[in-house]
Amino acid sequence: MNTFGNIFRLTTFGESHGAAVGGVVDGMPAGVDIDVSFIQAELNRRRPGQSALTTSRKEPDSVELLSGVFEGKSTGCPIGFVVRNTNQHSSDYDNMRQLFRPSHADYTYHEKYGLRDHRGGGRSSARITIARCVGGALAKLALQQLGISVVAYTSQVGPLKLDRDYRKYDLAKVDDNDVRCPDKDMADKMATLISKVKAEGNTIGGVITCVVKGCPAGLGEPEFGKLHAALGQAMLSINAAKGFEYGDGFDMADYMGTDVNDIFVANPSATAGEPLRLHTVTNHSGGIQGGISNGEDIYFRVAFKPVATLLMEQQTVDIDGKETVLKARGRHDPCVLPRAVPIVESMAAMTIFDYYLLNRAAKI
Repeated sequence: MNTFGNIFRLTTFGESHGAAVGGVVDGMPAGVDIDVSFIQAELNRRRPGQSALTTSRKEPDSVELLSGVFEGKSTGCPIGFVVRNTNQHSSDYDNMRQLFRPSHADYTYHEKYGLRDHRGGGRSSARITIARCVGGALAKLALQQLGISVVAYTSQVGPLKLDRDYRKYDLAKVDDNDVRCPDKDMADKMATLISKVKAEGNTIGGVITCVVKGCPAGLGEPEFGKLHAALGQAMLSINAAKGFEYGDGFDMADYMGTDVNDIFVANPSATAGEPLRLHTVTNHSGGIQGGISNGEDIYFRVAFKPVATLLMEQQTVDIDGKETVLKARGRHDPCVLPRAVPIVESMAAMTIFDYYLLNRAAKI
């Protein structure tokens, strides 16, 4: 299960402390403008060491495109790429070789495979999301040509929350601060909280909100390929993701149908002879009804747990079941949210573009 997607497919490889992380994107149509500087900029948004709020591991995360691009355009052939690891401190994990770290994948990988790469979690490390960001950047380039945008932002860190209505914020300001929150005052409070938690050797969780604009109606494959289900699967495959909701989500459980039904109206700006286009007065459904996009903004939220690596002593057991104490070393994020924003965008972009291609294939 190292491949994501149906027509637009990403296959990834690599480990946190291996030689490189990379992948192959198959299914990219020919003729898409490929801006390598844009792809690198997307990786820079995810890379470690970008601020005091993230891990201090220093990696350039320079992407090398190996195939599938000629004279600045996709050829329709597989796009191979690689990002070299250059700053591994594998010795930081020597004391963890025989231990199972609390809330990590150490034990489950050991039980599944009979062995594990203890250096930074190996394949289970969040560093593997590099490949997702490259695939997502390529999908974003294709979506740009279709007039579709994908923007995510940090909407909650611990108890600090923005209003759930994304329309209240200027999403062009997401990258104006290290937290990637579009509200400066709240971003400052979030940064202060993350810094405090980091100084204590602890970690903290939060929520990322994502908005897709310009998505046409009709994307989604009943019955087991519903668009919201595909987005949920994509988001919950991200490291540390613990919850997914779209539209009004769990809040819907508090209301009556008369409170949340989205009423249809005809496009008031349509001219004679134009095909019928409907819009909804409200968008409690989050742009998806019956598992198919309806042309309104698609918006959803992803909850992330606190990072499992704490820079303090924790009780655990070793591979023989003996109780022991773990004191983690190394360089770790106190909060995944700032660096997870581009990952959420990438998974959303790949999902939307994949389902766009599926929808196109369903029609003559």
